[in-house]
Amino acid sequence: MELIRADRVLLRGFEQVDWQAVHSYASDPEVVRYMDWGPNTEDESKSFVKRSITSQQEQPRRDFELAVVLEGRLIGGCGIHMSDPRNREGWIGYCLNRGFWGRGIGTETARALVAFGFDRLGLHRIFAICDPENVASARVLEKTGMQREGRLRERKWTKGRWLDCLLYAILDHEWPRLKT
Repeated sequence: MELIRADRVLLRGFEQVDWQAVHSYASDPEVVRYMDWGPNTEDESKSFVKRSITSQQEQPRRDFELAVVLEGRLIGGCGIHMSDPRNREGWIGYCLNRGFWGRGIGTETARALVAFGFDRLGLHRIFAICDPENVASARVLEKTGMQREGRLRERKWTKGRWLDCLLYAILDHEWPRLKT
């Protein structure tokens, strides 16, 4: 189980007992409003947790789906994924229970993922995408030190329609000055 410690949160591998906490945010239509999945059924939340646990055994490991834990309580999920190992590129994502929005936890989580990607996975480039209407997520990415690289027009077919995405990224040589 991978453990990443930040100021307030712990990022760890999912455990089977986590499915109910996952379901509490993954079934909330407001939480998944900008996601390309959800709202989840109980079976979908259980299946996600099961897949996440299975991926922990992969060698070499390229996908890190992690639980976001605050004061012993699972409050969200996040991940870092090696999309192009040869070119040392990966991407991050995060999702928090809405009871914890607006507290800087998303930014802390994203920064911890970026640090893990550069310091432990040896990535050169880390990117993230978000819906242009998801202003809060775009702000998290900016506060993490990512730069907006552009708008990907009609990139995803989601929930019955084509959606644009904003593309953000940070490079390994940009990260050291942003760590503090």
